[in-house]
Amino acid sequence: MKAFAAILTITTAFAEPVPMTFKATNRTEVLYRFSAPEKTEEGKQYPLVLFLHGSGARGTDNKAQLKHGVNDILKGAADLGEPIFLIAPQCPPERWWAEPTPDRLGLKDAGGENPLLAAALALIEETAVKHPIDRKRIYVTGLSMGGFGTWDLLARAPQTWAAAIPICGGGDKKTAPSFKHVPIRIYHGAADSVVPPEASNIMAKALGNIGGKATIREYPGVGHDSWTQTYKDPEVIRWLFAQRKPD
Repeated sequence: MKAFAAILTITTAFAEPVPMTFKATNRTEVLYRFSAPEKTEEGKQYPLVLFLHGSGARGTDNKAQLKHGVNDILKGAADLGEPIFLIAPQCPPERWWAEPTPDRLGLKDAGGENPLLAAALALIEETAVKHPIDRKRIYVTGLSMGGFGTWDLLARAPQTWAAAIPICGGGDKKTAPSFKHVPIRIYHGAADSVVPPEASNIMAKALGNIGGKATIREYPGVGHDSWTQTYKDPEVIRWLFAQRKPD
């Protein structure tokens, strides 16, 4: 019985994502961490996750972006027996994935020129060309500043994503029609004093009004950190990798 109990505690191991650098044709340099399956099978394709960190992980160390979310996603995928590719870029100091409005209820310049997100999309394309990526299973998720970036990327490249999980962020409701076909799960702490929960509700309502595929969950009594319990939830990870773009 003891031996059996010990077996139950074993979880699938995964390696820490390796540091890499990408230089886009727009001359924007992106520091990022990259995780790939330990083994790939000939003729088989695998999901790709783009993870966008929050403002506290800005920098040039190409490491701080691993603090929240990344390991939970990788562990969740490993526990499902789902080999994946993952890209976690790092936003430079004093910059934004997508700058919010002063009230943090929306995006300041949705769809405007954004060399950093353009470079991130170019990095996804290069990765999909070099590696056995299933283009029907490319996902985007992010928290706080990365939640705003997730909403912006949904609008910038709506045909890229099989699903999205924006956490405690906000978008531009005018862009909702362009990605109403994308399955989206929105998460926010009901007691968030950094990014108002209304920011997520605005997007959920905008998508709901046009028949979008978005659901929203507010965690009662939870403040800004709504990402920890979200990424640690096996059902959330299971849902993400179950999403596929239609033929």
